[in-house]
Amino acid sequence: MGLNRLQRTKNVLFYNLTCICVVALVLVALLVLRSYNINHVEELFTLRDVENSPEIQIASSASQAKIRDRDCNFFNCFDVFKCGYSGKKLSVYIYPIKNFLDEKLVPISVPFSLEFMEILRTIFNSPYYEPDPKKACIFVPSLDLLNQNNVRLIETSQVLSSLPYWNSGTNHLLFNFLPGNVPNYNPVIEIDSHRAMIAGASFSSWTYRKTHDISIPVFSLFGHPFELATCKEGSRQYLATSAQINIHFEYRNELEDLAEEHPEMLVLNGCSQGNATLRCRGGETFLYPEVLEESTFCLIIRGARLGQTALSDAMKAGCIPVIVADGYVLPFAENIDWQRASISVFEERLADLVHILKSVSDEKIAEMRSQVCFLWRKYFSSIPQITKTVLNVLNSRIFPHHALTYEDWNNAPGEVSVRVSPPLFLPTIAPKSQGFTAVILTYDRLESLFQVILKVVQAPSLAKVLVVWNNQMKSPPPASIWPKINKPLKVVQTKENKLSNRFYPYDEIETESVLAIDDDIVMLTADELEFGYEVWREFPDRIVGFPSRIHLYDNTTKKWRYESEWTNEISMVLTGAAFYHKFYSYLYTNSMPGDIKEWVDDHMNCEDIAMNFLVANVTGKAPIKVTPRKKFKCPECTNVEMLSADVIHMAERSECINKFAEIYGVMTLKTVEFRADPVLYKDNFPEKLKRFNNVGSL
Repeated sequence: MGLNRLQRTKNVLFYNLTCICVVALVLVALLVLRSYNINHVEELFTLRDVENSPEIQIASSASQAKIRDRDCNFFNCFDVFKCGYSGKKLSVYIYPIKNFLDEKLVPISVPFSLEFMEILRTIFNSPYYEPDPKKACIFVPSLDLLNQNNVRLIETSQVLSSLPYWNSGTNHLLFNFLPGNVPNYNPVIEIDSHRAMIAGASFSSWTYRKTHDISIPVFSLFGHPFELATCKEGSRQYLATSAQINIHFEYRNELEDLAEEHPEMLVLNGCSQGNATLRCRGGETFLYPEVLEESTFCLIIRGARLGQTALSDAMKAGCIPVIVADGYVLPFAENIDWQRASISVFEERLADLVHILKSVSDEKIAEMRSQVCFLWRKYFSSIPQITKTVLNVLNSRIFPHHALTYEDWNNAPGEVSVRVSPPLFLPTIAPKSQGFTAVILTYDRLESLFQVILKVVQAPSLAKVLVVWNNQMKSPPPASIWPKINKPLKVVQTKENKLSNRFYPYDEIETESVLAIDDDIVMLTADELEFGYEVWREFPDRIVGFPSRIHLYDNTTKKWRYESEWTNEISMVLTGAAFYHKFYSYLYTNSMPGDIKEWVDDHMNCEDIAMNFLVANVTGKAPIKVTPRKKFKCPECTNVEMLSADVIHMAERSECINKFAEIYGVMTLKTVEFRADPVLYKDNFPEKLKRFNNVGSL
């Protein structure tokens, strides 16, 4: 008995010593790994040393207020003048790695995660890296903010404010995958970021600052291999799968009710073992994320955080994401066309989910699955890919004339563009790819011309400004006095003073959409222009614009009459402020019937009426007026009354209509009683719920 007890005691001692040794070895390995990682990253950045000492002491503070400029955008919180040293590309500076200490000499920053080291290494090895801070456009602090759970928020805010080039965060870029802690899960990391740009993974439409922040995916640590076989054609076992854990019980109950009614839908929960690689349904166990490879659609539902690894996991598996999270700003939505790779369902329509998914054709499913796999490989598959994409987004913002095109972002290599030229009679929405080109016809009214340019450039979708200088007696002003804008500006001087010059198909027009605008239309707002462009995208075969007119038949004279009175009916939209497809420029220049073009040039009038006749004849459709604005005043006109009120002018315009109708042999103009206004335009809703707030009244 005594020997057995002694033997058991020896066994226990041996077991404990073994455990102690194993733990010690693990700790030593971790310390060595940490030392290697930090030393390796420091090797990358020993090219320069901003601080005199590698250890910086930061005094602690009890302040809890988190400062973030919520009104920031590219135009008011970014200093673009810092970005001219590197010519046509971005330049990114990385702060040297320092060991920041608090007042008790306790390190503020935790050891770098492997993910953050990959971010720094990718920037360092990219063509955008700049070792000289005086030549840098973007500044990246060497502070690991990817997971807020590992960040000492107050001290980190103080560290940022102590950086030598911080300047309230201007031109600084912060990366963050997991913002917010329980119970609120703030969608933005809770530090004093001021005006810094945040590449974050949990933005909503309420917190995302357009043209300033960048929405990125939450990188998934699941290492199951991704193979092209996951994009195989044909049906899969399940129509839709919900494999997220810890979603709201109301969503869970509604999904389980759907699954009972539709067996082709799979709703999984976490397993009691707590294993992250398993999902359970009743007594069945499924491997995660492999189960997603057997699903056509994968649900991405609102959780504690909007950004979740579920999106990356689904895309790895070639499973089409179904986004059920109102207001979620999808990763890289500024450049990626998510309509080609996902389906969005309003949360309140969750009960209609199966009906919506069953309505998607097999052909569409195959296209979307292929697009999902392409996007995952190019933008989501690794930390370096995510980081490179962030840099490309910034480069496109800062140097739009050297930016990647819509096709570069959204088409796989070798893929033929789906765009048809001209897409005038197809029931499709014009691509958002290149925006629109503003073509401004001018003679010598510089003051109002410059005002128009500054107004138009505020529209987010503007791609280029083309000024048609129609004065042969006077050269355009030198480049030094033109407005300094962030979009390309080209001036073309014509050989003859003709009104038809505004519709010439200039090589400089590279977009499908053209905004024809006079040099005195200074009253239009950026919201009105952007809304007009969005309406044109839905009706690319029409003239879409602001000032409208009507033609009427006079029973007394038996002739047509041009009328500018305010009526509910319209048949013309004047091209002094209107969008149209550039294809019509070719038709106007090369295929105009009869001598209409010569008539216009000889009379120096009616080019807009001629364009309306042309489009109506080709399409058989009426133009579309947008927004209620009706008054378009010329700021430099000498007449007290508007030109359109002049009797002689009205008579000339009426003569044009009759002349053109005679040449066409029929009245091609179509009358319509319709006007397009923004959604919620007149409704009493908070401005944040409306896209276009600054729309003029009557």
